[in-house]
Amino acid sequence: MALILTVSKLSKYLKDLLLSDTMLQDVWVSGEVGNFTRSAAGHSYFTMREGTSATLRCVMFRNAGGGAEHLAEGVAVIIHGRMAIYEQRGDLQLIADIVQPEGVGELQLKLEQLKLKLEKEGLFEQSRKRDIPVFPQKIGVITSPSGAVWHDIQSIISRRYPQVELLLAPTQVQGEGAVPGIVEAFQALKDVKGLDVIIVARGGGSLEDLWAFNEEEVARAIFTSGVPVISAVGHETDYSIADMVADMRAPTPSVAAEMAVPDRRELLGDIAGAVREASMIVTGMLTEGQDDIERLQTRLERAAPDMDTQRQRVDDLLRAAASHLRHAVNAEKAGVQSLGHRLTALSPKAILTRGYAIVETAATGGIVSDASRLKPDDAVEVTLAEGGFDATVKKVR
Repeated sequence: MALILTVSKLSKYLKDLLLSDTMLQDVWVSGEVGNFTRSAAGHSYFTMREGTSATLRCVMFRNAGGGAEHLAEGVAVIIHGRMAIYEQRGDLQLIADIVQPEGVGELQLKLEQLKLKLEKEGLFEQSRKRDIPVFPQKIGVITSPSGAVWHDIQSIISRRYPQVELLLAPTQVQGEGAVPGIVEAFQALKDVKGLDVIIVARGGGSLEDLWAFNEEEVARAIFTSGVPVISAVGHETDYSIADMVADMRAPTPSVAAEMAVPDRRELLGDIAGAVREASMIVTGMLTEGQDDIERLQTRLERAAPDMDTQRQRVDDLLRAAASHLRHAVNAEKAGVQSLGHRLTALSPKAILTRGYAIVETAATGGIVSDASRLKPDDAVEVTLAEGGFDATVKKVR
């Protein structure tokens, strides 16, 4: 009994069959563009036709590769891509990633194919590119030792920044031995300690002359370099894969030399300008500081006490204090004299001077103020204002 498949299973089988065929996954097709449309999303849909005998559905998605600008109704082109099944409609179609006008040479097609491959692997990614050191000390140069390029680089760098050390990694830059020579030069420079940047350069020429710098081995040597690489291949209009992988592209070798080092004349000018600016800043700061000091001095002078007035005030206070003290002392003296007079008036001696006497018993020495305490024949001592005498009581009244 024959095997019966569902539509989806057959579509999947055909899809897997196409994926397993390496030729159909890397195919170049030439023909004329027909039924060309471009969606709002930017995807291109068209057919490749060969007269009226055959047509092939094609699609090129936005940002899929390069050359979509060559697509137009009726234009003869060569496209690269892979065959696939669009399962929803069961259509056999070619998914394109490169479009070139018909008549483009084999080298150009090979170049576009390699660009697409390396771009997918991230070798052109801008985020991985490194900055060139501002003040390099050692620069490696990969170029032909006999060409004008090496002489130009030496001349420009010695004029702009003579203190840098140049190290040549000589190699063939054109012909059969160029690719392995360039790769070996990169390998040799990996062992150089203190290397800051590498310049890989050659002069202008045809696509064939510059082809060594479009080879995958050279691109990967640049990509794996331990230091930043400046690529200067050909003239300004030439653009190689080496330029796309390098950390920086220079339009010519001479410009690469200028990009690799600063210009000492500009540096000296910058230093002189910085010195002038610093001098102006310091002068301004000193002037401002002097103004601040003068303002503070003025404030201090205004805030300082009037010493002459204060001295006079102190003298006035001292005179007033002395006068007050004299008055106080005199008042105290008068008080003391008054108390002395009062004490003198109240002293027993003063009383005695007025004719009074003090009578004391001879036996006890007690003062006799009551006659009833005495009896006849008691011995007494009588004290007068001047002297005294002993007596015997004859009669008590």
